[in-house]
Amino acid sequence: MIYPHIDLWLVVGSQHLYGPKTLQQVAAHAEQIAAGLNAAGTLPARVVLKPTVTDSDGILALCREANNDPRCAGLLTWMHTFSPARMWIAGLAALQKPFMQLHTQFNVEVPWATMDMNFMNLNQTAHGGREYGHIAARLRRAHAVVAGHWQDARVQQRLDAWARVAAAVHDSRQLKVARFGDNMREVAVTEGDKVEAQMRFGYAVNGWSLGELAAAVDGVADTAVNALLDEYEGTYTLTEAVRAGGARRAQLHDAARIELGLKGFLDAGGFGAFTTTFENLHGLAQLPGLAVQRLMQQGYGFGAEGDWKTAALLRAAKVMGAGRPGGASFMEDYTYDLTPGQELVIGAHMLEVCPSIAAEARPVLDVQPLSIGKKDDPARLLFSARPGAAVHSTLIDLGPRFRLISHELDVLAPPHDLPRLPTARAVYRPLPDLFTGTEAWIHAGGAHHTVFSQHIAIDQWRTLAEMFDIEFVHIGAHTQVPQLKQELRWNAATYG
Repeated sequence: MIYPHIDLWLVVGSQHLYGPKTLQQVAAHAEQIAAGLNAAGTLPARVVLKPTVTDSDGILALCREANNDPRCAGLLTWMHTFSPARMWIAGLAALQKPFMQLHTQFNVEVPWATMDMNFMNLNQTAHGGREYGHIAARLRRAHAVVAGHWQDARVQQRLDAWARVAAAVHDSRQLKVARFGDNMREVAVTEGDKVEAQMRFGYAVNGWSLGELAAAVDGVADTAVNALLDEYEGTYTLTEAVRAGGARRAQLHDAARIELGLKGFLDAGGFGAFTTTFENLHGLAQLPGLAVQRLMQQGYGFGAEGDWKTAALLRAAKVMGAGRPGGASFMEDYTYDLTPGQELVIGAHMLEVCPSIAAEARPVLDVQPLSIGKKDDPARLLFSARPGAAVHSTLIDLGPRFRLISHELDVLAPPHDLPRLPTARAVYRPLPDLFTGTEAWIHAGGAHHTVFSQHIAIDQWRTLAEMFDIEFVHIGAHTQVPQLKQELRWNAATYG
């Protein structure tokens, strides 16, 4: 199970109108569905069946219980019979957890030869679900709707996708982000309202001095460093310079000590995401490069230059994509190849690209110069991202509101070798093409830092925005700049 620490509640709606026998059948069917979903193993968390709700007081009590249950990440709601929607007003208005509507029925086929009114009264999802959907719309409670039979593989895949987003929202509500140093000086997009972010997303962002981190790094035992160096040698392809006895071995030793100190600091403080900045490295021997790469692969969110919004968003991507093939990384569009008809973006960062997206099974580990930061040459992993579909996402603060932008990409193998590029990289073509996609991104105010993901569908990013009740902008194969500009105007009217 991907998320053993959370539950998904299956909540079934009915009413007393049909009598106790029908309610008993509703409960029996619900038990079989909950057990069947758990046995299928396609959902990332345990489904917990709650007692059938049949009146307003019961629904309100259940929603309040969900709000206060630390394991409940969201509700799967199913109207087995007709459940009058006024009963749901108080509960849905009070509910603070994500919910979705499973528009299904227990049976696949109807018993044509024997179907009577008893069967019809019991199996009323077809119109009971519409009553429920109406009140959710009137309450303006955004929620997912998955229609289809509960045993259908496609339905279970959609439930899995939704559950992963709900898990990320659940994680965000208790996430702690550590900032080592401030934002890069004079940069606009990495700034933001941390109070508003905590109100909207739940995570807390606080600063910690480099002296405290440096003390944690200095306190790492040599035996632990040597053990980590052995791990490096078993996992990566080390260049001659960083092998035992090599000219750069001392820098790799420092990088290992930084990794252990940084991870120890984060774990001791309960942090799931963090930021660094090359302008504030006092007390550290080098900019954390290798350490950041490896911590991202372990599930931590990260943002360079103090970018706490991207750090938290990357953490959400790590949660949503847990256990899936592919990966997610901190990234930025670094430079272009504008060869006519073959336009490409080379995405990278100074050092901090996560090896979860690497095409190579054993990335190269090396120490090379870094022209900024004014510290010793840092260690880093070198690789290219695996080809295939990907998504760039960024969260920006527009003052009165937040906007999540997601841009679909086509990742390619580098068309030429990059023997002198001392950083990991991803080569991709933005959809629908470099020029249209880039113009759309700029019109939307997208940041230069992004979360690059290869295992999260565009609809999951949209669902994440809906759960947080923030604006979402999708740039993809069908994007046209004039229409996108009009969409941004509409969004401004909607979100303020």
